[in-house]
Amino acid sequence: MAKELGFVMITPYSLRKSRTGGIIGRFSRIEGLEFVASRMFGPSQELVNRFADQLRTMPDIAPERRDLLADYVLRAFGPETDTGRPHRVMMLFFEGENAIKKIYDAAGELNDAQESADTVRGTYGDCVRDLSGNIIYFEPAVLIAPTASAAKQILSLWMEYAETNGGLIKNALSLPDADVQRTLVIIKPDNFRFPSSRPGNIIDIFARSGLRIIGAQVHRISMAEAKEFYGPVRAVLREKLAGRTTEKACAALEKEFGFPMPADVKEAVHSTLGPYYGDHQFFEIMQFMTGLWMPDVPESELDAAGKVRCLVLIYAGTDAVNKIRTILGPTDPSKAQPGSVRKEYGSDIMVNAAHASDSPESCKREMGIIKPERNLLKQWFDQYYA
Repeated sequence: MAKELGFVMITPYSLRKSRTGGIIGRFSRIEGLEFVASRMFGPSQELVNRFADQLRTMPDIAPERRDLLADYVLRAFGPETDTGRPHRVMMLFFEGENAIKKIYDAAGELNDAQESADTVRGTYGDCVRDLSGNIIYFEPAVLIAPTASAAKQILSLWMEYAETNGGLIKNALSLPDADVQRTLVIIKPDNFRFPSSRPGNIIDIFARSGLRIIGAQVHRISMAEAKEFYGPVRAVLREKLAGRTTEKACAALEKEFGFPMPADVKEAVHSTLGPYYGDHQFFEIMQFMTGLWMPDVPESELDAAGKVRCLVLIYAGTDAVNKIRTILGPTDPSKAQPGSVRKEYGSDIMVNAAHASDSPESCKREMGIIKPERNLLKQWFDQYYA
């Protein structure tokens, strides 16, 4: 069976209630699906109106559900009437065989009861009816497409607005009116080695901050980006590891040859082997983040996308940098507090689950390298539906 591209649209209500991680975790653990792209939207009234009109006439949606969904979109997706501040919608793309049906089955039916916790809507959605069977409250948690044809129609519309309505949602509802600070988080590649709930679980832990996600991008970091992002680390590793390398190397030589190493030998080891070992450690970091061994990457391929995925998130709110860093925990997971991201999901200093900016200045620098506002949905849409 050929691969398909399916989407999940996380509703503004689910985002406001910080159900984002749980929803992403449900879909990212589906066997045979790969989480390949994500983007935040702040839908304009024009997009909302067109989307509602589209849903009312879409042949692949059951007639009795068309008005229900269209009315919901008009009620829940549009910007605030008084201020024009937009709601947030997160779009997720998943690729794999039979992707549309797998997503549909995981999402569940629109009228799933809360007891039906095996589906996303059964856990996070609501469909409350009166004694006559009329719906008095409806929250679907996510919007999806029942068929590939419907996916193409819906995504074709949203791609028209991906640049103007998508990217970093700077003035979104639920953000404070003043003192908004941003910080960048990278959920690292070790969380995407196989289908699992780990990315969503990490987002759930960060939700304790009370901050809002205003940008999201599944990204394959290029070697050029990784070199710029981690460039300052290389000099630190060369200097920091030189002394340790000299001690270990000279101890091994003394054990092998049976006499103390003279000062000039120690100096030679320090000036040659020390920096080499630091570089090797730096190359391992580059390989972990890109899937590529830096010395083997030719100049002409430095800008090519890496081989491994990460999820870039931009959080915003009051004191965002400190709040996220506290929940993340120290670089070494063994020194992190129980309940922190790195204590729960980190393995060592390099494979430590996630990265977060350590200052507003670092956030600005890192965003300039990663460019989380870029529309990476388009390449996937073009591949399957253009």
